[in-house]
Amino acid sequence: MRFRQVHLDFHTSEAIDRIGTSFNKLQFQTMLQKGHVNSVTIFSKCHHGWAYHPTTANEIHPGLEFDLLQAMIEAAHEIGVKTPVYLSAGLDEKMARRHPEWLFRNDKEQTSWVKDFMTPGYHEFCMNSPYLDYLLKQIEEVVQNYDADGIFLDIVGVRTCYCQHCVAALRANGQDPRDVETVRALGEKTYATYTRKVNELIHAAAPNMPIFHNGGHIHKGRRDLAHMNTHLELESLPTGGWGYDHFPLSARYAQILGMDYLGMTGKFHTSWGEFGGYKHPNALRYEVALNIANGAGCSVGDQLNPNGLMDELTYTIIGRAYEEVEQKEPWCINTTNIADVALLSLESTTSISNARTGPSDVGAARILLEGHILFDVIDPEESFNKYQVLILPDNVRLTPSLRGKIDEFLANGGQILATGQSGMNAEGSSFSIDLGIEWVGRNSYQPDYFRPLFPVENLGPASFIFYSQGQRISLKGGEEIGVREDPYFNRELFTFSSHQHTPNSGNYGGPGMVKSNNGIYIAWNIFEDYATKGSLILKETVLYALKQLFRNRTLETNLPAQGVVTLQHQEKEQRYVNHLLYASPVKRGEGIEIIEDIVPIHDVKVSVRLPKPAKRVYLAPQETELEFQQIGKRVTYTVEKFECHQMVVIEV
Repeated sequence: MRFRQVHLDFHTSEAIDRIGTSFNKLQFQTMLQKGHVNSVTIFSKCHHGWAYHPTTANEIHPGLEFDLLQAMIEAAHEIGVKTPVYLSAGLDEKMARRHPEWLFRNDKEQTSWVKDFMTPGYHEFCMNSPYLDYLLKQIEEVVQNYDADGIFLDIVGVRTCYCQHCVAALRANGQDPRDVETVRALGEKTYATYTRKVNELIHAAAPNMPIFHNGGHIHKGRRDLAHMNTHLELESLPTGGWGYDHFPLSARYAQILGMDYLGMTGKFHTSWGEFGGYKHPNALRYEVALNIANGAGCSVGDQLNPNGLMDELTYTIIGRAYEEVEQKEPWCINTTNIADVALLSLESTTSISNARTGPSDVGAARILLEGHILFDVIDPEESFNKYQVLILPDNVRLTPSLRGKIDEFLANGGQILATGQSGMNAEGSSFSIDLGIEWVGRNSYQPDYFRPLFPVENLGPASFIFYSQGQRISLKGGEEIGVREDPYFNRELFTFSSHQHTPNSGNYGGPGMVKSNNGIYIAWNIFEDYATKGSLILKETVLYALKQLFRNRTLETNLPAQGVVTLQHQEKEQRYVNHLLYASPVKRGEGIEIIEDIVPIHDVKVSVRLPKPAKRVYLAPQETELEFQQIGKRVTYTVEKFECHQMVVIEV
């Protein structure tokens, strides 16, 4: 898999003429080389539905007079750059107006992307309609006629569709389209049929052709969907709606799947389709560094001007980031992540939602990143036994099979950190595992207060507001290490006090945090609270709990909270690569997170516990030797200064 990719959109209306008239092979090649790009995803078909090459399966863009796809393939291959080919699968605005009966419909008969035909925008197709055969012919034409290095199919996924093709299919099987679960099941079948037909068609002609079906998010807990692809591309544009929380969560899940994967960001200040928008070069440097620190290759989104001329500033900015990646690649290939903690994603234990990230998973990942805890994000299929601690965030209810795996994990010496209703049975009536507590009921006060019975780092003794929903519990063999204190009353029409919420009455409300032989339980949705409120006490409480539960933490560092640390293992090369990153996103405009200034970080101390003694420690790619101390299984070193991203290589 190429590490330095560009995803080159080209969604061009038929209202624009003279398409590609400024395309120049040398200029195209020069920009790719300026950008240090070694793979560029180019276009056969765009969201408007037009082809950018001669076609019998589709229609060439009315403003295009030559084979632009072939010209790009020839130009890129001449300089050693690969060319996966893009087809818009779910969108085709040309055909949407000719065959509106092929479109996806929700239960109110509205279309998707835009809900009607009086609003500018695209309309999504249902793959259970004749549209699928139309699309298959377009894919077949590209695979047979062009030297493509992969196929990228966009805007696809499981849909709950009420178009008349889906309604008729359900009724023909004696099923009721008013039954939501039945409609969802048909959506699953429709998507599986689509991916099977596409993959069989492509691999019949080109058995080793990479294929990716893009839905904008890799759903945790749906390995079946992930493995419908040959590799994964984690679309995650921080400024485009995904935010800086999304990629680390997705990457820490993707790496456990054993598939090649890319992190996809964009050159845009905002998101796809922005012309004339550029993020600061430091932002792109950080984002691609975050990719390789998490075992991923890199992909940067761009969009070509209708005239076919590559934008020089774009490839200057990309080149600054990719020049660094090119130097670092040898230490980033074929890696596995080292993790002490497994975060059992709440998303993976519930039905698919349209959300890219849920607050419980986000809050947990934020705390782990800020606490510099080495972690994986897992689903119930993953083995728990390779981790020291398993986190059950906020509302992980236990099925019998999941309880069995947790019982085995506990029997092997593992520890649980559970919060909120996690660890309870599917009905939410009692705890399914022994956490030293019994469930009394849902707490009637919200918000209320938590008084730790342990010293709180960076703060002091106090009773702290917790905003999220809590659970009332009683002790059953566990040790109370934090208590709940009730407010005077809830904030209601005739009982409210002050501006926000009612002050603490000081009355004991039962245990708030309990330690037992099997782990620690916190009686609030603390991770959701951290994602939405971000109070320091929430993080300090979780990090204190983890410190109590670790047998022997693999990595410790004094890197500031906004820094990111990972430890990747290159088994074949017999070395570990410690990635250190630092940047501080800020919000600009209406909620857009940006990175501009990257400040140097000094005197970063790292201590790593490894199964073998270190033979050599050095900075990469500089190859500068680093002094280190080896005491038992722990190697300790100091990085005097780094800016944005630094790799420390430990040979064993």
